[in-house]
Amino acid sequence: MPDPRPEVSPRPVAPTPGLILAAPASGSGKTTMTLALVRALVRRGLRVATAKVGPDYIDPAFHAAAARASNRGGACVNLDGWAMAPPLLEALAAGLSRNADVILCEGVMGLLDGAVAPGQPGHDPVTDGSTAALAARLGWPVVLVVDARGMAASAGALVRGFVGARADVDVAGVIFTRIGGPAHAETLRAATKALAPGVAVLGALPRDEALTLPSRHLGLVQAGEHPDLAAFLDGAAALAARHIDLDALLALARPGRVPPPPNTPPVPLPPPGQRIAVARDEAFAFSYPATLDGWRAAGAAVVPFSPLADEAPAADADAVVLPGGYPELHAGRLAGAGRFLDGLRAAAARGAAVFGECGGYMVLGHGLTDADGHRHAMAGLLPVETSFAQRRLHLGYRHATALGPTAFGPAGQAFRGHEFHYATVLDEGPGEALFGVRTARGDDLGRVGRRAGRVAGSFIHLIAG
Repeated sequence: MPDPRPEVSPRPVAPTPGLILAAPASGSGKTTMTLALVRALVRRGLRVATAKVGPDYIDPAFHAAAARASNRGGACVNLDGWAMAPPLLEALAAGLSRNADVILCEGVMGLLDGAVAPGQPGHDPVTDGSTAALAARLGWPVVLVVDARGMAASAGALVRGFVGARADVDVAGVIFTRIGGPAHAETLRAATKALAPGVAVLGALPRDEALTLPSRHLGLVQAGEHPDLAAFLDGAAALAARHIDLDALLALARPGRVPPPPNTPPVPLPPPGQRIAVARDEAFAFSYPATLDGWRAAGAAVVPFSPLADEAPAADADAVVLPGGYPELHAGRLAGAGRFLDGLRAAAARGAAVFGECGGYMVLGHGLTDADGHRHAMAGLLPVETSFAQRRLHLGYRHATALGPTAFGPAGQAFRGHEFHYATVLDEGPGEALFGVRTARGDDLGRVGRRAGRVAGSFIHLIAG
């Protein structure tokens, strides 16, 4: 059965107060802190909407799990100031206000880190994709999550530095994590009060190994694979409730400059068909909810299927989408999924648009070599051989221009997207390239991907047109 159509609001909704959880750097614990706070507020009976800054498929699934007990029931929304035009960004942010009491938005990397750094050619403080740029645009206050290991009074200077970094960003509060004990916490509070007197110290969490989530090469192990995620979230929430002043946290939230929610969801990417089969399981989990909601809002039906369960795409689908994910971890099962592969080939044979992103692109190729060096035959619809045994990091925002017609638009259609993978192309055989690509700074990366009739794919995750 198709996914249900997204709910629409029959009348204007007032913007909901929001906060952004940011940090000085990646690895500071802001994801765990966001999950703990979301769950703690839900346990108080609040309806909590969540967002994630930048291109990320994994953390939002944890957000959704943390908020699942809320009667709001909405998915986490990605807000990307580099890839999304202002009207799209504001519409997605506005939609968070629907049926929510508070919005918690998790930042990306360090507060000021974006596609192009300040001082570099081409830097734009409005569209650099940083958490600070989003805070300035939307007007939500920032709460810094600071890993205080190895710091005492210096933490106050660190907070003060972020307060003064951008006059258009309100760093309103700070939460210290991984503290050594009550004396350490008191030193941090006193230093912040002395050096950054306008910043509220909302709490200080002790070191606790139980707050560690397992990771793999693209980030956290996916929420659906966590052995006891509900217990982890409840434990984190209980710890946050003991050590963080939740009332003071909520008092900092404000609606900012977000417009009322639109009556229908925005459409980040045009639907590639009217009945779209979308692969969805642990191997193909990297779909943005806003993209799928946009397709439904444009009148398309979205029909999920599971390649790992050896399900074929719907026989009447006029488009098949294989999102990114972890096919390299399941290559043997996918190679043996005859109904799935035959259904994919049948879709291509009947003229359906077949599109693969990143991991989906690997599966559309002839073969995928896993981490142990074993080659597995894939769909054979594109002349591509890829390997996860020979790893090299590919990471960054991408400007992509279609070199020929695609299911998302004509030749010359421009997109913005992101690339993040460790796979290596062993052979990208003869055929038509899909995109001409530049980095966020404008560096030419040449032609990427492949297109064969209505079958196409690349390693780029498309975010918006």
